[in-house]
Amino acid sequence: VAVARALVTAPDVIFADEPTGALDTGTAAEVLGLLRHAVDTLGATVVMVTHDPAAAAWADRVLFLADGAFADHLERGSAERIAARMTALTGRARTMAGAGAGAGAGVAA
Repeated sequence: VAVARALVTAPDVIFADEPTGALDTGTAAEVLGLLRHAVDTLGATVVMVTHDPAAAAWADRVLFLADGAFADHLERGSAERIAARMTALTGRARTMAGAGAGAGAGVAA
């Protein structure tokens, strides 16, 4: 209902923070489909924050953050490629943590 309410005004930009985090697989796919429809049909820009590679795979461009800073990007990445990149960034962050830097990696789609 919240997604439909947000789309009814046809906004130029939609911010979605973990939009599928607490949803079952079927409902998550419906929400991601609505967001994709907003991009493809309404011309909206969707800024989605997620740690879920499957959700991020719906994006045109995936930006990766590590320790709060831009770390990498993929254009139209598959869930597998996104997960592999997240793993690589997390591994790099853990290596840096041993040298005194903070650890952590995430993805913004």
